Amino acid sequence: MTEPAYDLIIRGGRVATTTDVFEADVAIAGEAIVAVGRGLGPAKREIDARGKLVLPGGVDSHCHIEQLSAAGIMNADTFESATTSAAFGGTTSVISFAAQHVGMQLGQVLEDYHALARRGAVIDYAFHMIIADPTKETLERDLPLLIRQGHGSIKIFMTYDRLKIDDEPLLDILVAAREGGAMLCAHAENHGIISWMVKRLLARGYSHPKYHAISHARFSEAEAFNRLIGMAALVDQPIMIFHVSTAEGAQTIRDARGQGLKVFAETCPQYLFLTADDLDKPGAEGAKWMCSPPPRRKDDQEALWKALALGDLQTISSDHAPYRFDETGKLRAGPNPNFKQVANGLPGLEMRLPLLFDAMVSKGQLGLEKFVELTATAPAKIYNLHPRKGSIAVGADADIAIWDPDRRITVTDAMMHDLAGYTPFAGRSLQGWPVTVLSRGRVIVESGKLNASPGSGRFLARSGGEAAKPTGRLVADMSPEQNFGAKLL
Repeated sequence: MTEPAYDLIIRGGRVATTTDVFEADVAIAGEAIVAVGRGLGPAKREIDARGKLVLPGGVDSHCHIEQLSAAGIMNADTFESATTSAAFGGTTSVISFAAQHVGMQLGQVLEDYHALARRGAVIDYAFHMIIADPTKETLERDLPLLIRQGHGSIKIFMTYDRLKIDDEPLLDILVAAREGGAMLCAHAENHGIISWMVKRLLARGYSHPKYHAISHARFSEAEAFNRLIGMAALVDQPIMIFHVSTAEGAQTIRDARGQGLKVFAETCPQYLFLTADDLDKPGAEGAKWMCSPPPRRKDDQEALWKALALGDLQTISSDHAPYRFDETGKLRAGPNPNFKQVANGLPGLEMRLPLLFDAMVSKGQLGLEKFVELTATAPAKIYNLHPRKGSIAVGADADIAIWDPDRRITVTDAMMHDLAGYTPFAGRSLQGWPVTVLSRGRVIVESGKLNASPGSGRFLARSGGEAAKPTGRLVADMSPEQNFGAKLL
């Protein structure tokens, strides 16, 4: 008797890429996709996908998992709970953070986070290295080695009291990233503006969560973007700007990219579907909707959708940062904290793709191919996980989400698989849901159940890749041909 040619065939679904949607079978052998076509077979197992969409598993490139904040607050999720929630939402790869705080040795930080992920992750993962203490040892000893070991991206904060990197050390980090071939990612807001606003609001008694949205004055975003872009251009280092929230921020990025600068940028569902008004709740309830930067206005949402359509923003991440609405998280300072005392962050790993599918595919905003691009293929390419991740193609990992485009869901807190205890999107009605999810050929979500063991996810070692390569065009100040021969890079 002839042995089946394949381990698994997904039969008769509509496959989507960034450019095409077509009916095909997808054949899997071991962990990889080995054929895409019609009439494939036989296989040891078949999944009937007729009437459904067969999409690449999502790549969420911005997730805070089992991370200790600079204020000493552990977020709600473990790697097991966070990656489980990701899988139920159709996401099969995450890039989380290994967060250095002042006084920590960066290599030890990475070891600690790897240990947590090896114990719990049910899908594949990589790390961005957060640098908060850019000492000579961090930049010259630890960072080059860690980049070579497969940590191809760095994150810095330009705000937060205990995390912010000022301009001069930021230039040092940009040069270190350039020399190591890593991408530099940034939370870019003007710290001085925010700090000034916070002090004035609290001094005048404006302490409820809704005033958090005012404290992060919208100008603080575009100003920091401009400053970061200028410093990156000075040393010819590609950058990724995280969680763009304002029309002015999007315009700043459009202008920079129009000048040929290598600037990438993302936004998140909270900026596409929430506004500052969502923080205006009785008592401390609005704390559930507090994140930084905060949700803005309807016209900002429209500007962000336009920027996504134009390609000014290339990805949509969750910025998953879950804190429970209790004394372990949002209410650590008591039942009625002022907005400065509330941990910033929202759960979002599980809801990222369903929210975007409903808007982009079911409601027709940007379409299915753009959905695949923004949520899977583009982040995989930018962070050098492609072609292994982010596409349905021969040779790629069999990371696949099968979507029922007709399934209607009303979102509830009880549906979520993370440990935050709530979702800021509860009560919304959505059309389209991932019903079967595969990770490297393993069917890990099926019939509403998880079929993956903790620790079965794998680390995705990667360099900075093509996106992180300098343009080779030096500004006059840094070019020996124009600066009297001074070699500064």
